[in-house]
Amino acid sequence: MPAEPTPIFVALVIFVVIMIFNLIIFIHELGHFWAAKWRGLKIDRFQIWFGKPIWSKTINGVQYGLGWIPAGGFVALPQMAPMEAIEGNNREDGEPLPPISPLDKIIVAFAGPLFSFLLALTAACVITVVGKPLETVPTTIIGYVQPGSPGEAAGLKRGDKILAIDGEPVDMWHGTNSSVVIRTVTGRSDKLTYSIDRPGVGKMDIISEFEIPETAWWQRRATRQVGLSPMSGPVEVLQITGENAPITNAGLKVGDVIVSINGVEAITASQVIDQIGENGEKPMEITYRPKSEEGASAEKTVTVTPTRPIDPGPGLDRPMIGAMFDSRGEVKEEWVHPGPFHQIKDTLQSMWLTITSVASPNSSIGIQHLSGPVGIGKIQYYTLLMDHPVNRILGFLVLININLAILNMLPFPVLDGGHITIATMEAIAKRPVNFKFLEMIQLAFVFLLFGIMLYVTSKDIPDNFGMGGGGGEAPSKIIFPAPETE
Repeated sequence: MPAEPTPIFVALVIFVVIMIFNLIIFIHELGHFWAAKWRGLKIDRFQIWFGKPIWSKTINGVQYGLGWIPAGGFVALPQMAPMEAIEGNNREDGEPLPPISPLDKIIVAFAGPLFSFLLALTAACVITVVGKPLETVPTTIIGYVQPGSPGEAAGLKRGDKILAIDGEPVDMWHGTNSSVVIRTVTGRSDKLTYSIDRPGVGKMDIISEFEIPETAWWQRRATRQVGLSPMSGPVEVLQITGENAPITNAGLKVGDVIVSINGVEAITASQVIDQIGENGEKPMEITYRPKSEEGASAEKTVTVTPTRPIDPGPGLDRPMIGAMFDSRGEVKEEWVHPGPFHQIKDTLQSMWLTITSVASPNSSIGIQHLSGPVGIGKIQYYTLLMDHPVNRILGFLVLININLAILNMLPFPVLDGGHITIATMEAIAKRPVNFKFLEMIQLAFVFLLFGIMLYVTSKDIPDNFGMGGGGGEAPSKIIFPAPETE
């Protein structure tokens, strides 16, 4: 990826994102289309995206088209269910069509999720062969406890090894469904119970409160935080964030590793940020290891004085040294070749964890934390900007298509599972469901689903398009006073 992506490069990546999104929808709808052909159903339209077509072409009596609302797609099958209010009426003859059997309806409805699953399985099989990168923070040892945090108040300490949270074992800090981060964020109890092993003391349970930071009404609600960071080693300078930055004047550059501040070993980015804040505008000694040099002998110590920026924006009126630090911990990247069904199992576990967290009134996870088309598009966009983008996108196809298959099987009107449920009811009752009643119920659920989608999208859009929340003045616009010269 270019250091500064050009407009052409960005446009190309966005085009690829759109094509991937269309592929996912096309394969799902292709399942319905082929099943309908097989069962002899009347097919009016095959359209990707909703709304009035911006492109269409009729072939053998079927209108193929692309809608203007980028939020799905459909195959118009008038014998399946009354969908004219949603898909529009494209029939010219107006002649009644013969009814179809409940079995036909079930087969056609099930074919869409089946094809989504098959696409996921295909991508998973390819990953098994070619592999994909996996980033983890493979430790459960606490490296830093933020001063004044719930974790400090509970008595958690640096060096404690977390064994379980609320009785659920943890295997690493970040990277799996059983990680410290996931167990903390998805906790359901009023307090979190940390089972730890403390050096020189032994195993014990510590009950900790948590906090949920305030966010603006237009932002997603923050999740549970305890103030803990993993044992991750030296901290890297990730970005210089201002003109005349004190850290630059002291000679540090991007990629340099912070070893210690005022003699205190730098363990996490959170610790470094807290130390700078506590230090105020007093001179501080930073020992660092330049990126281009190796070995302990390459360490250098300089004096840096945090300074308030000129005309600071919101939240920036404080002493700073003008840098961002690597806050991911010591990330381990390994090349893995998981089996296809192992990948599907992990995805199903993630889905179950997400759905139960959203449904639980005691969880800090809600509907607003889900992603709509905009959020999914952003995920794809940044995935394509990372190393090994093809392998990562294959992993994304497994995740999104399993989700699409399972969610579409929910027994709600409009969804494929709803069609299957209604067809099953018709088979039992030996008569079709009332046409007008069914149309009214389906239209109501369409408005409900679109309302949820708009709500989720309203949270997707304000998210910083640089993979992070917040807003305000961009770090690159921060200007510090010029250093004094004799």
